Amino acid sequence: MLPQFTKPITVADWQKRARNRLPRIVFDYLEGGAEDEKGLRRNREVFDYWALRPRRMADVATRSLGTTLLGKAMSMPLAVAPTGLNALFWPDGDLVLARAAERAGIPFILSTASNRSIEDVAASCDGDRWFQLYIVERQAAWDMIRRALETGYSTLVVTVDVAVNGLRERDIRNGFGMPLRYTPRILLDGALHPHWTLNLLRHGMPQLANFVTARSRDAHSQAALLKRQMDASFDWDALRQIRDLWPRRLLVKGLLNPQDASRAIALGADGVIVSNHGGRQLDSAPSPMTVLDAMVAAAKGAPVLVDSGFRRGADVVKALAMGASAILIGRPLLYGMAAAGGDGVDAVIAILRDEVDRTLAQIGCPEIGLLSRDFIMPAAPI
Repeated sequence: MLPQFTKPITVADWQKRARNRLPRIVFDYLEGGAEDEKGLRRNREVFDYWALRPRRMADVATRSLGTTLLGKAMSMPLAVAPTGLNALFWPDGDLVLARAAERAGIPFILSTASNRSIEDVAASCDGDRWFQLYIVERQAAWDMIRRALETGYSTLVVTVDVAVNGLRERDIRNGFGMPLRYTPRILLDGALHPHWTLNLLRHGMPQLANFVTARSRDAHSQAALLKRQMDASFDWDALRQIRDLWPRRLLVKGLLNPQDASRAIALGADGVIVSNHGGRQLDSAPSPMTVLDAMVAAAKGAPVLVDSGFRRGADVVKALAMGASAILIGRPLLYGMAAAGGDGVDAVIAILRDEVDRTLAQIGCPEIGLLSRDFIMPAAPI
């Protein structure tokens, strides 16, 4: 066991450990954003625009982080965001994340670009499983919807902000692609990160498992997804078709315009996810936090989830006070997993849980459900 002073105590500590363990080309894929990465920076800096306004003399001797979302109880208002190619960071990364979510009592969202199939994850984990859908090719997407339905996924998350791939310049400069090309630079980087390299050699190069199952061997769609060549013709009528195919809870992810939120709810979506794809698509997109108020108003009581840039429990509390129903956490959990597998994911979840709980106590709010706009205000200019 590590001495206490060497243990990571923040998400930033786990980020440093992930950077040390992963080859640069892999860490840059995890960490990078679009173009100049100004969107990445705005996603973090926006939280400084808001201050929390405490209420004093409130009884916060006991506090509750539990909540209910879409009719299901959650231990806290967090969910594991959909992330692709997780086996690059840790063997069977999708299963590692799904099992950690189950232990924590929060939903896990499996990506279309996962390295374990819809069926594998369903057979291996009993928690609240959601499936995130990219529309690469219509019939392949409709088949994945049926597979998720047959294997008990409770919620379908349709991502709509990838009509074309974001210009991720780190990946272009590094020559990132799947399978990885073994250039001299990559071979040297692998030699300098022996633990990661041995795991890759032992377990093999990750595949997009949802396209190579016995049921679906779609090489064309797999290649398109790796290049992020999505169906750019996907429109509201196509979303209506998905609503007709999927009888359970449906969320639309990647919205930043209140008009789109209103239209999605009117079409039959059960809620929306405010997201700029973690700064990985449009570099000039606003941070979700800057439009959250308007999106909540447009949803007219339907759940509004949010992601992109969350690193602290106080960030989570600010979004909840502004009306968000839950927050999707992506990169922080990947830092933990890349550094220490399931133990790292558990540790990051515990850090965020403790920080949320501590923040509630500091602002005089004993329950997540009591958070409101009264607890948040614009911060003074720095």
